Amino acid sequence: MIDHAAIKLRYTALDPVLDERGRRRLAAAEALAAGRGGVTAVARITGLARSTIDRGLAELRGTAAPAAADRVRRAGGGRKPLVVTDATLLADLRELVEPTTRGDPMAPLLWTAKSLRNLAAGLRGLGHRICHNVVADLLREMGYSLQANRKTREGTNHPDRDAQFGYINDQVKQALAAGQPAISVDTKKKELVGDFKNGGREYRPRGQPEPVRVHDFIIPELGRAAPYGVYDIANNAGWVSLGIDHDTASFAVNAIRRWWQVMGRERYPKATRLLVTADCGGSNGARVRLWKRELQALANELDIAITVCHLPPGTSKWNKIEHRLFSFITQNWRGRPLVSYQTIVQLIAATTTDTGLKVQCEIDANTYPSGVKVSDAEMSAIAIEHHDFHGDWNYTISPRPSARSDNS
Repeated sequence: MIDHAAIKLRYTALDPVLDERGRRRLAAAEALAAGRGGVTAVARITGLARSTIDRGLAELRGTAAPAAADRVRRAGGGRKPLVVTDATLLADLRELVEPTTRGDPMAPLLWTAKSLRNLAAGLRGLGHRICHNVVADLLREMGYSLQANRKTREGTNHPDRDAQFGYINDQVKQALAAGQPAISVDTKKKELVGDFKNGGREYRPRGQPEPVRVHDFIIPELGRAAPYGVYDIANNAGWVSLGIDHDTASFAVNAIRRWWQVMGRERYPKATRLLVTADCGGSNGARVRLWKRELQALANELDIAITVCHLPPGTSKWNKIEHRLFSFITQNWRGRPLVSYQTIVQLIAATTTDTGLKVQCEIDANTYPSGVKVSDAEMSAIAIEHHDFHGDWNYTISPRPSARSDNS
């Protein structure tokens, strides 16, 4: 009597470590040991074809052809891949994944999520016999993978974009070589103040996430916070003025003023000029009149020339302050609700990196009315020198002699 349970136990234990030749020889040995009806029983237990077990018996008995006995799989054996038996499969799959006519509402799966099951269903609708697991294998072989959206399009490139980056780099190198301060400035994303959800996660006791509001509606008595940052390129140090009013050019220049008073003046006691790299838009935009007027006042106050180099339009993410300061601030406060202005100040000031970044932060409680107009007369009084290369992006504002004499 054939012991089906014992055969199944032995085969199941050895099957994972055997190749095809070892598997068929094990099945053949079990069939020989079982005696009459052994081939049928072993085929039923193992799922192997009778012809496969017969080939194993021939190998055990030494009656198989020499070439066949030495081969793991018979030449041409096994099921042919679908891409061989189905000539149009890959082409149809490629059309489903990446429709050539994007504006055609009839294009297959154009308006459907391209999941493996949807792709398999689309292929079956075209007459192919395929399951979603095979679709996954084919996509990997075709070089596809799961991809998220990536922000890389910057709009129309200015023809002088690369040249401006080179110009800024040269200006920064010259300033650092001469021991003069060079800073990168910008406004970080405005943040709602209150118990709102903040992106990211932090460790807390299991099952005790910090509760926050469901909807992000501004709390009138708390408002928004506008962090304006100043990053000292040579010193790897940052300053952040936390504004509670409008993000205007006056607010931006006052942040630079506070950086100089608290950090810059001590770091650069012999400075004769200050280099500022900034975005082309926003409160420190290249075409903002108030920005230039406030910089003139600052130059008069500090008695140093201020050179400004603006990044080309649409390239704000390349500003050094973005990846040298703001990115680390975002990491430091991830998963923590910004419940008050003081909380934001403490989180910003606690930001450090392995490379030695140090940050100071304070609340700027001043009011900065929006919509301030700067007259033509005020503009003509600004001691501005436009550089030969893109004077609209690169300029130097010098202290006015009359202002220097008044200060003395």
